[in-house]
Amino acid sequence: MSDHAPRITAFLRASITRSRETERVGPFLASFSGDTGNPFLSYAIPDDDAEPTLADVAALNSAYLRHERVPRIEYVPALAPVVEGVLLDAGWQPENRLPLMVLAAGTSLDGDVPPGIQLVTPATDAEFVATAAAQNEAYGGPPEGPEAGTALRRTTERGGRVVLAQVADTAEPIGGGVFVAPHDGVTEIAAIGVRERFRRSGVATAMVRRLAQEAREAGATTVFLMAESPVEERIYARIGFETIGEMLHISDPAGHRYGTGASDVG
Repeated sequence: MSDHAPRITAFLRASITRSRETERVGPFLASFSGDTGNPFLSYAIPDDDAEPTLADVAALNSAYLRHERVPRIEYVPALAPVVEGVLLDAGWQPENRLPLMVLAAGTSLDGDVPPGIQLVTPATDAEFVATAAAQNEAYGGPPEGPEAGTALRRTTERGGRVVLAQVADTAEPIGGGVFVAPHDGVTEIAAIGVRERFRRSGVATAMVRRLAQEAREAGATTVFLMAESPVEERIYARIGFETIGEMLHISDPAGHRYGTGASDVG
């Protein structure tokens, strides 16, 4: 197991505590987004070396259903190897196993933005909404209202950064991404999304490079992300990210009547 994994998990706990309602449920730190039913924004993290009981899992389910949220957990299974088996016994099902990648120290982040594209830092409500809309479309979510940019604005207010990719001539939004405020030198690049007709043009690579550079400037010494697919893993590897393990997303399918929306920042 990489030495990075415990620090990354500590960052994730600090991040959800800073931005959401949280509740201690047995060996789990459960978080609940009050702004949206997006299931990716409400999840629990087990303690390192946690050994939950079925009663603990039942209590966790009850907590999420009480908040009308999908019972979900996101964690590094190598840090709590007993947890997955207990969840499976309780009827939970894995959603995804994502490569956990860390930017190698000293990696050069030089690179060109694709021709005709510009990367901007959102500052107005319209720009935050445009970023959220592009990300949501990229992840296959339904159209969102004017409040969609609220979470992104809060990310910047709390010390993180947001990037919006757009067509240079028309300002048409193409995609977006974020990094969360660093904690103890660690931050996550997340919610990298590019609308389908603009993919395979280098936009995602340019956004990740930009965010990684800004994260370093903000004091991050460990910059990590999770690749959504083998294609993304290869793209990020070319930038300089190295796979150090995996992140397991697992949930109780009985709770999936709650929650809609695209993947967003954790």
